[in-house]
Amino acid sequence: MSVWKKTKLYLGLAADEEYDETYDLPEAQESVDVIQHPAEPARPRPVEVTKPAPAPERHVLQPRPSAPAPRSVVRPIPAAATAKPHVVAPASFNDAQEVGEKYKSKQPVIMNLQNVQRDLSRRLIDFASGLCYGVGGRMEKVADYVYLLTPSDVEVSAEERQRLRDRGLHDE
Repeated sequence: MSVWKKTKLYLGLAADEEYDETYDLPEAQESVDVIQHPAEPARPRPVEVTKPAPAPERHVLQPRPSAPAPRSVVRPIPAAATAKPHVVAPASFNDAQEVGEKYKSKQPVIMNLQNVQRDLSRRLIDFASGLCYGVGGRMEKVADYVYLLTPSDVEVSAEERQRLRDRGLHDE
């Protein structure tokens, strides 16, 4: 046998006649090539062909006539509550606690930073934005250095926004 033929047999690219003669398969069986580890020569293995089993009978369950029909429950989505914003004009970073407590109690907060030093206003803005993100809500700039923090399920009514505009705490 040539080196080329041995290589093809080793890689499973050619049929091995000696194997086929040694292991004659009955007609009801077919041979299938199986991928084997490269260290072993690839040899077809006999596979028995059988007919699939018949499908089992299916029984359909009927509801009991006395059982009540299932009811679907439809619940309305509650409307967002409107609340009057609490105004905070912080003088130090300790006033951030008041902002956080009012916000966590589902009350909108106006944070007026107009008379606060630049470094303190940055820290308070960072605190307020983290609070809104963490609890779930919105923070919007309503005027220069004035921010409205609104919890997720609370709205500030148009009347309250007008009142804030009159006080100079809201631009539009």
